[in-house]
Amino acid sequence: MATPYRLEKLNAPLGAIVHDIDLKDLDEIDEGFLQRALNEHLVLFFRDQHLEPESLYQLAARFGKPVPYPFVDGIDRFPEIVEIRKLPEESVNFGGVWHSDTAYMPEPAKGAFLYGDVIPEHGGDTIFSNMYSAYASLSSGFRSFLETLIAINDADKDAISQTRPGQPKKGLTARHPVIRTHPITGNKLLFVDRAHTTHFSGWAVEESEPILEYLFNVAEDPKFCCRFQWQQGSVAFWDNRACQHYPVNDYDGHLRQMLRVSLAGETPV
Repeated sequence: MATPYRLEKLNAPLGAIVHDIDLKDLDEIDEGFLQRALNEHLVLFFRDQHLEPESLYQLAARFGKPVPYPFVDGIDRFPEIVEIRKLPEESVNFGGVWHSDTAYMPEPAKGAFLYGDVIPEHGGDTIFSNMYSAYASLSSGFRSFLETLIAINDADKDAISQTRPGQPKKGLTARHPVIRTHPITGNKLLFVDRAHTTHFSGWAVEESEPILEYLFNVAEDPKFCCRFQWQQGSVAFWDNRACQHYPVNDYDGHLRQMLRVSLAGETPV
């Protein structure tokens, strides 16, 4: 039976817009379709949704276990949902550097939902990058070398901690393979990011830096990216294992307010 919704693949190595679907009214068939689409496209976008915190929580719970975020207290009644807000007078946007969410945790988030509550008239896009494509672009010899390495990921690395003004450092660190295997697709992907990865286990920071800088540039290469322009009521649902993202900070003087809920992940292997 034909589905009532339509999937529009972006002209990019990841990303698709799902049209004609109400995220507050999903059944098991819809859920299966969206999970398969996420596995293929890594990030899904939706327009014209009307999600209250309870319906956002219920939506996320269909695809995993919602979990609190370590650096922002959740909203009333739903501690797993955080409000990400940049006020007109602020110049720093929260998380405004390329990253994979909570890579500093032993079990980083497997995915997240982000809902556009208040969107500036111009700016505030989010860019996503495909870590399967980043891995595949490397030479076979380099990939084999990287598969022997473990990366140290630190929540207090300057790159990311500077985007959390007023937030205390928490000393959260985790060791993860530089190349991990996706638990659903079985495909290998690059798993280091500019925000959190500081060095390789057993290596000095100075020794690690040139290789990491090269890998960060690969991960952020525009040819592996898609860019999403937010509107009020838009939703992004991404696979945090297989893609990184970057919130563009180009809307000083305007309010941007989002609601996000992350899903519990697993130990990377």
